[in-house]
Amino acid sequence: MIEFQFFSPCPRGLENLLAQEILDLRGQNVQVTHGGVSYRGDWSLMQDVNLNSRLATRVLLRMGQGGYRNEQDIYALARNLSWHEWFTPRETIRVFTTAVRSPLRSIDFATLKVKDGVCDAFRDRKGVRPSVDTTHPDVRIHLFLTDREATIYLDTSGEALYRRGYKRAKVEAPLKENLAAGILMLSGWKAGLGECEPLLDPMCGSGTFLLEAAHMALNVAPGLGRRFAFEKLAAHDINQWGEVVRTARARAYNATQLPIFGSDIWAEQVARTRQNLAAAGLEKMIKLECSDILKRSAPASEGVLVANPPYGVRLGEKEDLDAFYPLLGDTLKKQFAGWRCYFLSGDTEFPKRIGLKASKRTPLFNGAIDCRLYEYKMIAGSARTPKNDTAPAE
Repeated sequence: MIEFQFFSPCPRGLENLLAQEILDLRGQNVQVTHGGVSYRGDWSLMQDVNLNSRLATRVLLRMGQGGYRNEQDIYALARNLSWHEWFTPRETIRVFTTAVRSPLRSIDFATLKVKDGVCDAFRDRKGVRPSVDTTHPDVRIHLFLTDREATIYLDTSGEALYRRGYKRAKVEAPLKENLAAGILMLSGWKAGLGECEPLLDPMCGSGTFLLEAAHMALNVAPGLGRRFAFEKLAAHDINQWGEVVRTARARAYNATQLPIFGSDIWAEQVARTRQNLAAAGLEKMIKLECSDILKRSAPASEGVLVANPPYGVRLGEKEDLDAFYPLLGDTLKKQFAGWRCYFLSGDTEFPKRIGLKASKRTPLFNGAIDCRLYEYKMIAGSARTPKNDTAPAE
């Protein structure tokens, strides 16, 4: 059995959760690094992570690694790899580069040299070069540069794995699906179908939390609604992959109703969520309504509330949030006693504005935005120990 070296990036702050996910899928030599997880495994592990990981952004297969001093060293590294064993010149390619403290003056030039190395390797062996497609390439190649080392990866995922394939209607600055799934995991929300906790997103936007939660509750593999780049590689076995997909579909549960609730103050957002739920076949399982969080009540006596509220990054929003967040804190105290409430925010003033004491603050990144996931446990009644005016009997 041939083993390969893989690397899966993920939203920063979710690395440990992703490592456990890969361990559960039987990954070997799992190591947490900044922004992702490296691990070893065979071809079937690569398929499993692509299909089943709720947290990974990609599954990258390491093709080569070496020290470098200039762009020519990077070109030589790319040219000496056996690309012809993985795909043909008929497939289009694109090279992506990430650099951390690289001494090179031009990252674009390094990207070009990898492309040249791949194309020249094909020309040497096959007499023809693959074409470049910067929009919809068949094969994505990733170059990662540190201050002294270059690593070249073959992308087995294609489109980022947070693109599940079912979201039709989108909103501005949407929450990525793998970050939403990670937040649900960090909340400790019980997703098992037999013991599914009530869950509410009162600022649902396009419904990302609701979609991820429903698929977690139903044990639906997140990759079942999409295709992957490895399906175009020479090692792909269509029959074996078909069996993997059938097995994953058989593991999913059936349900007519889930204790998952969503709402938004804006009717157009609710309409987008409804469209996305319908595309995923979930519109009848989740209760959705148009309502203001400041006016709605909790849908159950206890549960988990998750939300990704505005961060106040646009002109004029700060003043609105200064007025809104104290009211939100009051609403949580009055209407959500018994609930665990989680808010992802990049606004450093958020905890002061909401007027509640956070029981936990977890650093996370929403894209490039440095955020915190704030946990508020809304205790029914007073949090103080009642004073006993009667002396205990001796």
